[in-house]
Amino acid sequence: MKRLHAADLMPLETYARERAAFRERVMTHKRRRKVAVGPNLTLLFEDRLTIKYQVQEMLRIERIFEPQGIADELAAYNPLIPDGTNLKATLLIEFGDPVVRAEQLRHLKGLEATVRILVDGEVIEPIADEDLERENDEKTSAVHFMRYQVPEHLRSRFATAQVSIATDHPAYRHSVVLSEDARAALARDLED
Repeated sequence: MKRLHAADLMPLETYARERAAFRERVMTHKRRRKVAVGPNLTLLFEDRLTIKYQVQEMLRIERIFEPQGIADELAAYNPLIPDGTNLKATLLIEFGDPVVRAEQLRHLKGLEATVRILVDGEVIEPIADEDLERENDEKTSAVHFMRYQVPEHLRSRFATAQVSIATDHPAYRHSVVLSEDARAALARDLED
């Protein structure tokens, strides 16, 4: 999948005019790429469009229009775009109550290392938080960035395989089989 370049982005004024329609398009796109694993864990599988939206939003919020500032945002976000050999996802550990969340993040330390993808039963181990450590001695973070390096023999059959995501953390054991829509969306990431 191609990385984003400054020329791929809308200038701030254009984005302000087109933001509502672009946002709706991206939210529809994300629905096929969002996978709940149990009640408190969500994986949002990123691609070029989801990352373009994130960059556009950061530029808007921070009012960044200088070329170096745009280049810095692209350098930060481009590594989250899959390259055709992998899937990349933002993992969210979600608890609405802040007190409960703080306690659960202590119990869920190491969870990110247990969130595996299974393709016809073959396990793909996660590579979590390559950019920086998001866990400390006391707790894990509520957000992690995940990479799943998909072997070539699984990439070729991903679109028709049974694909599931499972975690076997002692405090959080859940699994889900991907819907046909989600599997098809992720299979396209492996074609590029």
